[in-house]
Amino acid sequence: MESAIQTIVGVFLKSAKGKESLGGNDFQKLVKSQLHNIMMDTDSSEAVKKMRQGLDSNQDGKVNFEEYMDLVGYLATSLSNSMTLTYTDTHATMCVIV
Repeated sequence: MESAIQTIVGVFLKSAKGKESLGGNDFQKLVKSQLHNIMMDTDSSEAVKKMRQGLDSNQDGKVNFEEYMDLVGYLATSLSNSMTLTYTDTHATMCVIV
């Protein structure tokens, strides 16, 4: 778990290039390079722009670390729900077969 946290922080810091927040282009690159396997439309500039605007709670046009963590939390929750459903379906099928 520690390495996961270090990775999340490291990806943000590297993508922000030493700044406190991610601008539009930096956020676009982060989403496209790091999240393309678990998100749809990462190649769509317009979709990523809308996502950035949705995350931008302080309306400064950028994504700060707290806003970035909102995205990470949302994605982690979605993945957990998906995996739980898959596990439950598989487990239920196995119980019926037995």
